[in-house]
Amino acid sequence: MDRNYFLDMYGLAAQDLIDLNINWIDLYNILQDYKKSIDICDARLMYVANVLRQHPKVHSVKTRVKDPKRLLQKLVRKTPDRREKYGENYNFNIQNYKDEITDIMGIRVIHLFKEDWEEIHQFITEKWEVIEIVANIREGDNVAPFEEKSIPVRSRISGYRSVHYLIKYGTKYDSSIIEIQVRTIFEEGYGEIDHQLRYSHDYDIPEVLAQNLMLLNRIAGTSDEMASLINKLNQSFSEIETKYNKKLKYKNDMLRDLRKKIYENDSLKKEERESIVRDIDDVILGDRPKNLISK
Repeated sequence: MDRNYFLDMYGLAAQDLIDLNINWIDLYNILQDYKKSIDICDARLMYVANVLRQHPKVHSVKTRVKDPKRLLQKLVRKTPDRREKYGENYNFNIQNYKDEITDIMGIRVIHLFKEDWEEIHQFITEKWEVIEIVANIREGDNVAPFEEKSIPVRSRISGYRSVHYLIKYGTKYDSSIIEIQVRTIFEEGYGEIDHQLRYSHDYDIPEVLAQNLMLLNRIAGTSDEMASLINKLNQSFSEIETKYNKKLKYKNDMLRDLRKKIYENDSLKKEERESIVRDIDDVILGDRPKNLISK
């Protein structure tokens, strides 16, 4: 492939490669290797996603294999960071890029209520080998649930909220790293809008948009709190209703036993038995909803 055609097709700046001393052939070889593995990535993602969908607290699951163009751009962008970590001679190649770029395969798990995360977290940690967990929060958020589980917390200026897991999936000799992001439906909405705006402005958002994004972030956080409160109130009402129905059943069972004994008591006249039984039936029916009395 022609060098200039390759760089133009994948949105790479020739000067960036020169400044970073990156050989475009290395990037081209990575691209060819990656394209061969995309079908395998899709299959692995689908399996893990279907397992996650089985959990009752999971509202929905999305999967994504990184776009080749985005991968190459990220390799260039992350080269300085990796050289700080591994040394000045470090370069991405076919052997190391899948280990270093850990979001090549991504799964997003969406749930309704903040408190649902606890059960989903337990499910993920029991099902797979977890390499890393990070809780992304907004400054001022409650971090107690994460501290209790010794999960590192990262405060994001953008207000982005999501718990990220890196899991290892596959065999001992052929495994892949998959990133799982777990967030509420309100966090998902905000995250998608924030992501779209940052990409459309090359991460340099105009101040007026940034301010309104932060307002949206606060609204999303408040919505999560309201949803959790509604959920807890609903659970309380359900518990009260369950207790009431148990007591009601116990009382009605006792009245029915009494009704049976009265019928079996030969010392009472027929009219007396029938009158007492009618009174008992009136008490039982009086506790039932009106739409059930006629049934």
